[in-house]
Amino acid sequence: MHQALGKPFPCTSLCSFIMDSVADGIFTVDRDWNIIFFSNSAAEIVGVTPDKAVGQKCWEVFRTEGCAEHCVLRDCIDEDRKIVGRIMLVERADGVQVPVSVSAAPLKDQDGNVIGGVESFRDLSAGPGKRVGGKLPKGFCSRDPNLAEILRILPQVAESEATVLLLGESGTGKEFFARAIHDLSPRHKGPFVAVNCGALPENLMESELFGYKAGAFTDARRDKPGRFQLAEGGTILLDEIGDLPLTLQAKILRVLQERVFEPLGSVAGVAADVRVIAATNRDLDRMVAEGGFRQDLYFRLNVVRMTLPPLRERRGDIPLLVEHWLKRHRQVGGKDIQGLSVEAMRLLAAHPFPGNIRELENILEYSSILCPGGLIQVEHMPAEVRACEHLGPLEPAALTMEDIRYRAAVEAVERNGGNRNAACRELGISKDTLRRILNKADDSPLNITNQAWT
Repeated sequence: MHQALGKPFPCTSLCSFIMDSVADGIFTVDRDWNIIFFSNSAAEIVGVTPDKAVGQKCWEVFRTEGCAEHCVLRDCIDEDRKIVGRIMLVERADGVQVPVSVSAAPLKDQDGNVIGGVESFRDLSAGPGKRVGGKLPKGFCSRDPNLAEILRILPQVAESEATVLLLGESGTGKEFFARAIHDLSPRHKGPFVAVNCGALPENLMESELFGYKAGAFTDARRDKPGRFQLAEGGTILLDEIGDLPLTLQAKILRVLQERVFEPLGSVAGVAADVRVIAATNRDLDRMVAEGGFRQDLYFRLNVVRMTLPPLRERRGDIPLLVEHWLKRHRQVGGKDIQGLSVEAMRLLAAHPFPGNIRELENILEYSSILCPGGLIQVEHMPAEVRACEHLGPLEPAALTMEDIRYRAAVEAVERNGGNRNAACRELGISKDTLRRILNKADDSPLNITNQAWT
């Protein structure tokens, strides 16, 4: 017995009392994945009361995208190890997606036998204010530490009114992140207006951004609102802001400093209740040094700076992105596209991706059109990807032990003509073990073969 708050507690009650007192959500499961304890903090984060959670399977409570493939508890129980700080999304009972940092450990009896697992998770969206935005968009899962850090701070950044500068090569998802900031912000019910500054003719830029009054020039018969006015109460994305001429940079600076802009032909300023997000694939630091970009504007834009890494620097995310795309486009032209062959995924892993995620999506769409169904093969892929076909196997130094286990399992399945039972006999493992190895394909630079059991 232990003493707490002046009353005697049995050990089990004391443990429950402690776990219910911490801010992190905590729950435990038995070996059949039934929830046996669910803390009050866990209930607050996911929106399910403890009495409704206890007795359910964990995946019935935590509606997590890819739960079967990325189960933290299963990994720690199967491998008898602790897992700390894995970032993922859980969907609350009301449909709102919440980014959480998850840690887990096996639960053992006095003899050291694993009898279940315990998991704690911290709500990364819990800032000083109440979370007011909508859902995080799909496709945020990543194993890249830089993107994980962006995901961690994204809700707090979104709740603020701070100007955000998104940097990264073309196709890295800058507009995707800008929309996420808007959707999570107090302005999420207002408009989101994206302007590609590089696509606007220089002589029309000012009128497009700030609008004009009737009579401002020939044929200006009526007032026309500009993009800033259309974004009133919401967010404006100034994409490719590095392409703005210096004269317009000065006018953008005034909007940021004074929250006022002047339409062409107007004699009075118009208040700008707009949050500004800027994005560019250019090196603004060098442009400032060379006089091509205003230093004062750069400082005004560079309040919160997020740099999105190119796909070639986060190759471990390629299988994740492939699976995410296939989930949305599994049926292409009436064909059932199941996935990529091992060799096709190997070529993707070796491709430099100058067009980043946008290029990957184009490759997958092209390959899906040519693929008659089943697995996408090398011959279905674009010529620029097949140009890497001469490459040898992936370097062993780039593979983890899990990658090696996965490769051995896939090759055994292929040697046995897709017969997984025969592959199990050859490898000396059970069906469940082989299934778990293959289902962890998203953690590998290779790919799962979605062949049925035969």
